[in-house]
Amino acid sequence: MALTAFVFLPPSSASAETTDDGQEVTEFYFAGVVTFDDQPVEGVVMSIEGKGFKGETETDAEGKWRLYVPEKEKYTLTVDESTLPEGVIVDATQLPEGTQPIAGTTASFEVEFGLTGTKIMNLFLGEGQRVTVSFVDQLLSRLVGGLNFGLLLALASMGAALIYGTTRLSNFAHAEMVTWGGLVALVTTTFWHLPLWLGIVAAVIGGGLFGWALDAGIWRPLRRRGLGVVQLMIVSIGLSLALRYAFQFIIGGGTYQLPGASPTPIQFGPISLSYIDMIAMGVSIVVILAVAFFLTRTRIGKATRAISDNPQLAAASGIDVDRVIRYVWILSGTLAAISGILWAYFRPGVKWDMGMQMLLLIFAAITLGGLGTAFGALVGSLIVGIAVEVSTLWIPSDLKYASALVVLIVILLVRPQGLLGRRERLG
Repeated sequence: MALTAFVFLPPSSASAETTDDGQEVTEFYFAGVVTFDDQPVEGVVMSIEGKGFKGETETDAEGKWRLYVPEKEKYTLTVDESTLPEGVIVDATQLPEGTQPIAGTTASFEVEFGLTGTKIMNLFLGEGQRVTVSFVDQLLSRLVGGLNFGLLLALASMGAALIYGTTRLSNFAHAEMVTWGGLVALVTTTFWHLPLWLGIVAAVIGGGLFGWALDAGIWRPLRRRGLGVVQLMIVSIGLSLALRYAFQFIIGGGTYQLPGASPTPIQFGPISLSYIDMIAMGVSIVVILAVAFFLTRTRIGKATRAISDNPQLAAASGIDVDRVIRYVWILSGTLAAISGILWAYFRPGVKWDMGMQMLLLIFAAITLGGLGTAFGALVGSLIVGIAVEVSTLWIPSDLKYASALVVLIVILLVRPQGLLGRRERLG
């Protein structure tokens, strides 16, 4: 079969059996035959998505296809209508039992397994008019999705920006601080079966304690030894690798869902949002406003900004720099944990390397907004989030994160100091 698949395989599953096209063979799969006028149709692209998993394949010369999935859940199966014969659509009157077409399209369907781990999906094509979503409707939907992603990205980026501003450390282990939030929520809710609200509280407190522990156990002693910025950055890379594989050892290489993940979306015209999306955006906005109040109205917040501007002058004016940095690490860990919980619902799923998938975007947002400024990181995150989601209108979804880097390069060519950064004299 001439198939192509886009399936992420964690290192722990590298030795698993795979098909000729690279799909990991599991005990769960959807399969079938695509026919038109009782004749098989070759080259029809089929994709499946759900629970954080994406896969793609195409039919062979006999019209046959098969898509393996990691678990027995409900998925969305989509037929790429551009690969169908002209004027032909999937005949919705002949869909298999348990298959529901998604409103507004003629090529996407909700599919789920029966009693077994296999589902045969023979699709029959017929003449008809294809129903598609208009470009404006798609743009509005992507803009809202980008805003949602940008807000949760901002929580992690603002924490990392505060660390950079006060210590000049580009913390590569910040990705694991994000993962830690989702991991604590997963263990307390899914593994220990505690209420979701208690898991969220535990994750937020655990994030703050994790930030405090990292500073007290590693970064403060290294600062006192006078290590340079490059040396500290290399330490953060090693710490990132150590923590990441420690997380994999704890929970394995699979993807786990938090309670209530992937709820049924609510339609607001062309915009589709679940109640979790709306809660996530509300929580992000409240937390961002709280951080803004902290930085502009409290003594510690003002001291943080003073250290970011000039640490030597701040120390000379009587500010306890080490104490303020300790608070910054606690705040950064708390923000990263909240971002990790929201990221687990947005993906959806908790995975041992989920934070690493955000790290490059975090650095892009910080650089775009202006190094060392939390408000710049907020603006940069919103731009990156919207750019990532909107770009899928023109490029494949697998390349959407690269679009954020293109935006970063373009803006830095015009404004090297970032959007809210200040020009600095070199040399």
